[in-house]
Amino acid sequence: MVCNHFIACHDKQFLKQASTFFFEFEPVLLFTRQLPFMRLRLSTKRNAQEQGFTLIEVLVALAIVALALMAGVRVSGSLTHNAQRQSDAMLAQICADNALIQLRLSQQLPSVGVTHVSCEQASKTLDVALTVNTTPNPAFRRVDAQVFGAQFPILRVTTVVGRY
Repeated sequence: MVCNHFIACHDKQFLKQASTFFFEFEPVLLFTRQLPFMRLRLSTKRNAQEQGFTLIEVLVALAIVALALMAGVRVSGSLTHNAQRQSDAMLAQICADNALIQLRLSQQLPSVGVTHVSCEQASKTLDVALTVNTTPNPAFRRVDAQVFGAQFPILRVTTVVGRY
């Protein structure tokens, strides 16, 4: 088929074969002086079979959304756990400070050994174990206050108490 610059070439069989790959092309190739290359016009018509998403596309999108939601739930759980741990550590610090202040206010050198004190803070009952040890200087004693909540240690504070 021979074409000059002014006449539109109609090779419908070639265009039908080419249009099956990606888009529906209008079966006209235009050759003009201003545009020496082949121009294809895209059709806006779509078949009913080509509308919507395929099952694989939907499944991939659902998998991506599920992964994002699982990551969000995990982060949320981690933040909740860390907030609870911080709250427990703060309450344990208050209990340990109260037990050590009580030892200092007694104004006598504490006896060597282990003493258990119960402490209630924010409707939680915590157990404080005060362990008193000797030091090389007989005027001082080392005191370890370890706070337990539900049989696991939460906090440990060590200080030195002197003779008053």
